[in-house]
Amino acid sequence: MAGASACEECVYYDCDEENDCWYCTADLDEDEMERFLRSEVNRCPFYRRGDDYQSARRQ
Repeated sequence: MAGASACEECVYYDCDEENDCWYCTADLDEDEMERFLRSEVNRCPFYRRGDDYQSARRQ
């Protein structure tokens, strides 16, 4: 599993082109978000490495 510094590689890390900013789209509840923001967890439980070619390999 990867740490929080690997957000750029995560499938849940998405760009909001209207506001020109990046954010996490993982569905964190209030407690999980608080623990994550306070750095009480060293790994994101929702991290999934984004792979643009994963679906192409299945075809």
